[in-house]
Amino acid sequence: MDAADPARAFVKDVKRIIIKVGTAVVTRKDGRLAVGKLGTLCEQIKELNTLGYEVILVSSGAVGLGRQRLKYRKLVNSSFADLQKPQVELDGKACAAVGQNSLMAIYDALFTELDVTSAQLLVTDNDFRDRDFRKQLTGTVKSLLALKVIPIFNENDAVSTRKAPYEDSSGIFWDNDSLAALLALELKADLLVLLSDVDGLYSGPPSDPRSRLIHTYIKEKHQNEITFGEKSRVGRGGMTAKVKAAVNAAEAGSPVIITSGYAPENILKILQGQCLGTLFHKDAHKWAPEKEVPAHEMAVAARDCSRRLQALSENERKQVLLNIADALEANEKEIRIENEADVADALQANLDKSLVARLLLKPGKIASLAKNMRTLAKMEDPIGRVLKRTEVADGLVLEKTSSPLGVLLIVFESRPDALVQIASLAIRSGNGLLLKGGKEARRSNAILHKVITEAIPKTVGGKLIGLVTSRAEIPELLKLDDVIDLVIPRGSNKLVSSIKSSTKIPVLGHADGICHIYVDKSADMEMARRIVLDAKIDYPAGCNAMETLLVHKDVSEAGWLNDIIVDLRTEGVTLYGGPRASSMLNIPKAHSFHHEYSSLACTIEIVDDVHSAINHINLYGSAHTDCIIAEDCKVADVFLRQVDSAAVFHNASTRFCDGARFGLGAEVGISTSRIHARGPVGVEGLLTTRWILKGSGQVVDGDKGVVYTHKDLTS
Repeated sequence: MDAADPARAFVKDVKRIIIKVGTAVVTRKDGRLAVGKLGTLCEQIKELNTLGYEVILVSSGAVGLGRQRLKYRKLVNSSFADLQKPQVELDGKACAAVGQNSLMAIYDALFTELDVTSAQLLVTDNDFRDRDFRKQLTGTVKSLLALKVIPIFNENDAVSTRKAPYEDSSGIFWDNDSLAALLALELKADLLVLLSDVDGLYSGPPSDPRSRLIHTYIKEKHQNEITFGEKSRVGRGGMTAKVKAAVNAAEAGSPVIITSGYAPENILKILQGQCLGTLFHKDAHKWAPEKEVPAHEMAVAARDCSRRLQALSENERKQVLLNIADALEANEKEIRIENEADVADALQANLDKSLVARLLLKPGKIASLAKNMRTLAKMEDPIGRVLKRTEVADGLVLEKTSSPLGVLLIVFESRPDALVQIASLAIRSGNGLLLKGGKEARRSNAILHKVITEAIPKTVGGKLIGLVTSRAEIPELLKLDDVIDLVIPRGSNKLVSSIKSSTKIPVLGHADGICHIYVDKSADMEMARRIVLDAKIDYPAGCNAMETLLVHKDVSEAGWLNDIIVDLRTEGVTLYGGPRASSMLNIPKAHSFHHEYSSLACTIEIVDDVHSAINHINLYGSAHTDCIIAEDCKVADVFLRQVDSAAVFHNASTRFCDGARFGLGAEVGISTSRIHARGPVGVEGLLTTRWILKGSGQVVDGDKGVVYTHKDLTS
């Protein structure tokens, strides 16, 4: 996935950063301080301090914390009779005085645990009217930062002379958001981060699924189209106050980012250039308008087009695939040009060799993709097949039929050929599709998407397949559980884990491809040699490549193991060993058995027997594809029955675990899930079921008038 947004390139020059944390971020719904969230914030600030950033903190929360403490003291000191009287609201300035002391005590304790020193600076609106005060303030902060101390600012509400309404024409600042913006200018900060309880500024209330996150705020474009939700549940602020403060600071020259204070590493990610939250920048209006794809509208359009696709006849749906196959071959030259440009950029950027290998569309690949698409078109129509037919009662027939899932979101890395495979399967199964590929394949994905969608008839619509071009759209799409029915991530363990933890939509996929081959003592050794070399060398970047070779102890003693080591090394394979193999063979010890190399490297380990091999695979494998090489059929049967993986082979390379090789025409991915589809996922894995009941006027009427027969009519 994309690493950074060019609009955020300025963050590489950031040295001094102001972080404003609001009451809604550091308190729970009951008003008590959220110590865990505050601790996580302090850990980020510690990390920034260590990295050499000058960090200034503006923190709310004192009034709320003081109110909690004073309510408790009042309750403890009240008689039963006192509690029966009408309760007077606590004085806000008293709450501020008590709470400020408690708030700083908590900050001091948390920072002390992290070996960081903090300092308190309380200010009022009137202070900033004094030029000498402002000069002294700048000098004090400069001294503190030089000592790597974290200055913590807050408005001194306990003695402030201002009264509500806080925002008036004479106010220099009116809440901690505007105080933070003022300090950003006064202290010449390179960046101001306003932490919120949502991901950033939305085009409408964040609870509205039609609202979209605005990644770069352009005043001329957005000020009249944004509808704010409710005010903050606590404090005086809220998104309206944050936006006003951010606009003022940005126009005066201090960039501002509004982002979530709940995510544990958001500030660090922002300083890495990642596109999080909403950016306010004085030059934003000069930049080309960002391509904000309205996520909800894109998903709805894909759903609507999928329903039009399902309404076509079987022959019309087949013809869509045949037209796309012809279009791919007709545009092969243009596709190759764009792909070669992607590969050249990847090589220049020194990207990992395995990634470059997956990125390249080799000669003949387009023809192969077109051939597989035609194979899919010739298969039996998967939509509306009667899977089971039952006579429920006389004249009442129930059919269980195959039906499209709806809208699929596929997030994939590197491989542009995956776009074609996924699109063909989605069309054949009648599903709408949203695709997000990695930026390393940007040109390839764009040309393939263009060729495919232009070949889709207008009666269906090219929006059947949406191409998501911005990484920042993914979080929005992952929230659309009302429109998107399944997410399929194809890529690294990190990608899959990140998506699974970020959505309520069902996720289908595998995090790792840790495939094993076990060579039994009964194996045909020449066969074993061919299979092992093929499984490791044919395409080492593939998820179905062998990553661990398990060898029966008798085979290792017979000398075959030494021979295969020579063969693997001759092919350029780097070898690592488990505890037994590393000492016996004098090879480096593997740092983990649960590791996918995706390159010319593998782990070797020696086991006592088939049961030891099975235990090893079930313990360290990823339930993807595992193989036994053995002539003893009883041993092989034990392995095939007890290895708990999506695909288990006997005397065949793990590289056969592939949708096209299985005869599925193509695959949308390989699933290690246990619900719905498992193994290579073809058309059938993208279908669900629909029940159709055909009657002749029957009613339930308490089941008094119905004689149930439940006769199977399937055959």
